[in-house]
Amino acid sequence: MGILELMLIAVGLSMDAFAVSVGKGLSVRQLNARHGLSVGMWFGGFQALMPLVGYGLGAAFASVVSRFDHWISFLMLGFIGINMIREACSGDEEINPDFSLRTMFVMAVATSIDALAVGISFAFLGVNILTAAAVIGVTTFLLSVIGLKVGNIFGCRYKSRAEIAGGLILIFIGVKILIEHLSA
Repeated sequence: MGILELMLIAVGLSMDAFAVSVGKGLSVRQLNARHGLSVGMWFGGFQALMPLVGYGLGAAFASVVSRFDHWISFLMLGFIGINMIREACSGDEEINPDFSLRTMFVMAVATSIDALAVGISFAFLGVNILTAAAVIGVTTFLLSVIGLKVGNIFGCRYKSRAEIAGGLILIFIGVKILIEHLSA
């Protein structure tokens, strides 16, 4: 997997965190650096951690499923992408001004579950997981901080579009993996 594909996956995975950060930005009257650091560290940290956990799980079972790994990657990325698009179109998310440890932990875990599944796919694809986790974590950190500021300035206008774009990116990468494997 090339750096461009890895960057696209990182952006796709970051869109949930971006969307939640936009909502957080809407909830804050006076935005400060502490808010940006909080969303960046929580979301970026968990988005970096979950692929590592997923990779460990995937590596443990890789020999058992190696004949079907491309299908698993395709289905997981496709499912995550479709789910992101569905959530973006439903508009059911609520805005919560709370930045407490408990709230941020729950939101960080919720927005990074898809990164766990991608980590499993990475194990099947032989991706350098440390590089991938770092790229995903840094990308999510940056996009979360940007989302917080965008939400504070512009509101919800771009939140759904960002989630849809992220879902489409993940679906595209899943299809690409399947096509590459089937044509090899």
